[in-house]
Amino acid sequence: MNGGSLKINQSAAQLAAGPRLDQEPLSFAPQISAEVWASSHEAVNRLLTLGSQVILGKDFQLRLCLACLLAEGHLLIEDVPGVGKTTLVKFLARVLGLKAKRIQMTNDLLPGDILGTTIFDRVAGEFRFQEGPIFSQMLILDELNRATPKTQSATLQAMEEREVSMDGVNHILPFPFLVVATQNPHEQSGTYSLPESQLDRFLMRVELGFPDRHSERALLTGQSRASLIETIKPVIDISDLRVLMNCVQSIHVSPPILDYVQNILAASRTIAHEGSGGREDHWGLSPRAGMALLKAARSWAFLQNRTMVLPEDVQAVTPPVIAHRLVRAFEASFKRGVLLAEEILLRVGVD
Repeated sequence: MNGGSLKINQSAAQLAAGPRLDQEPLSFAPQISAEVWASSHEAVNRLLTLGSQVILGKDFQLRLCLACLLAEGHLLIEDVPGVGKTTLVKFLARVLGLKAKRIQMTNDLLPGDILGTTIFDRVAGEFRFQEGPIFSQMLILDELNRATPKTQSATLQAMEEREVSMDGVNHILPFPFLVVATQNPHEQSGTYSLPESQLDRFLMRVELGFPDRHSERALLTGQSRASLIETIKPVIDISDLRVLMNCVQSIHVSPPILDYVQNILAASRTIAHEGSGGREDHWGLSPRAGMALLKAARSWAFLQNRTMVLPEDVQAVTPPVIAHRLVRAFEASFKRGVLLAEEILLRVGVD
């Protein structure tokens, strides 16, 4: 299967050379021409069509993951082993044309195995920094919660600031820098719960679930997913990816949508303090969670070929964006967080 490479036109390339927009206020929107918008959606549709042939029966989850990455967010995929988490990640890296490095997280892994280390160069007679696998455009952390907390924390600065500090020197990570991690349910043996500070750095937490019977039969009788991915060519390159990210930034967020998001934040805090002494398993959402929700909603709206965010865009991304921010890490059942997120959506009306 050959995806080919879809080149977005010259005007898009000029737009891609512009500044990164993830720190701009909501009112800022880069000018996106109709031609660039159409070319961008042609690329997105081609990518999603290709994905539906590789990741069978998981179109909604595939869209969520793509929305997360186009919003320049880090992605956490949680589920039992063998349901295609790593396959999905490898597919996304392939079609997005990203230079990806994969680390199998184990309990004997050290922070230096991820970040790199300083070594002495005998020829030059000086110390130099040897970059670790974190210096990639997509860092794939397979079974993240099988690494010790010390090793898990090695990625905290990189995920937040897109740089690594070693021996007093800051090393800038490449653009884009996206962390996609998989983890097994925390109830399984040999796992370490991710702390709240690490969970908060993931824009979305997605669960794949078991395939339906038809998709499972196709997986059992069809070509190996790993060999299938090897035949796929990138759909876009880095310049095109920057254009798609700029398109996401151009999505309009109206005051009523801002009100809706703020009402969701307020409802989460109300639930957290209900009853005598509050619900100890539950956190109220922070303003940063609200910003994450808006970023994801814009990206979801873009995938729906809309230039403005609607309430249904916010609703579609709310569970994967806020579920892992609602429940304490040591009780961080994905399903528990999703149930709380759905309860919040039911409480908050759309004006």
